Amino acid sequence: MAQARFSHITPEGDLQSKSDLTEALGSLKSGGYIWLDYTDPDRSDLEALIAPLGIHPLWVEDSLDEAQVPKVDIFPGATFMLFNSYKYLDGKLSVGEVNLIIGKDFLITVSGHSGEDQRLYDRLIEWIGLEEGNLNQGPDFLLHLLLDGIVDRKHIAIEAVQGELNTAEESIISESPAFKLSSLVSIRRDLLNLRRSLFHERESLTKICRRDSPFIGEKTIYHFRDIYDHLTKYFEEIEISREMLMSLMEMYLSLVNNKIALTANRTNNTVRRLTFITTIFMPLTLLAGIGGMSEWSMMTGPQNWRIAYPAFLVLTGAIGVVSYFILRHIDKENRNIPSDDR
Repeated sequence: MAQARFSHITPEGDLQSKSDLTEALGSLKSGGYIWLDYTDPDRSDLEALIAPLGIHPLWVEDSLDEAQVPKVDIFPGATFMLFNSYKYLDGKLSVGEVNLIIGKDFLITVSGHSGEDQRLYDRLIEWIGLEEGNLNQGPDFLLHLLLDGIVDRKHIAIEAVQGELNTAEESIISESPAFKLSSLVSIRRDLLNLRRSLFHERESLTKICRRDSPFIGEKTIYHFRDIYDHLTKYFEEIEISREMLMSLMEMYLSLVNNKIALTANRTNNTVRRLTFITTIFMPLTLLAGIGGMSEWSMMTGPQNWRIAYPAFLVLTGAIGVVSYFILRHIDKENRNIPSDDR
């Protein structure tokens, strides 16, 4: 739901709420600067700021575009910044956008696209309350407070993703049946989104820290460098998590391959035993077939069957035993031969 809040920061540093845009703009006559916060605004709400504040129309387009990456644009009368806010809930990472534009005597924030967290303003007021006595330093100091709060909250989502990664590691090591490879794929997607966001935000802070924007004062620049350090730390944590994720994927695939190899070895052993038995019984089957056709009694004479058939059985057994020992000897020799020589 669209919502707008208008505030005037007096030269003494007091934060005063205003009822509408006209009242907020009128308060600039008494000095200080204004802060205009919009949640899920309409195009008309933002276009109404172009004429009185001299804002470039491209800022309106960028603020309403939900597919932007973090960036900094330097316009003649203002500096536009886009940062991401993170929210991790029920195993799902949500990346929102916070658009900020700073001028000589104003700061505008736009957020809440696509049903993002509507309480951003309340948190901003909470962050500002910690440094309310310093608000008279200018809109760049207020911008620093907002960015510092947004960046610090990123670590909550980053820690949540890292917790999911640690859980996946424990499941893989313990070979839990509840583990699914899709969980690693989901974590990988979240880490890629976090890395892309932090990479561009770090580039944006680089431009701010080197004083590309004329609306960031020398005194405030040190605060932005502190924010840059936080982003660098988070970026390194994401890189470490990505390396850990790749190791877990390799570990999981190795375990799967080991299970497949173990199953294949068991199958090979079974086939080897069956082949061994079949090889032994092949000549016996041949002899049994010949004897079953009375060929043996025909060669020895029917009157000698009492001697011929027992002798035939003894011969068959002897051939089977000899075949067994010969095949076992060959099998042992094959196992002792190195695999490179086979």
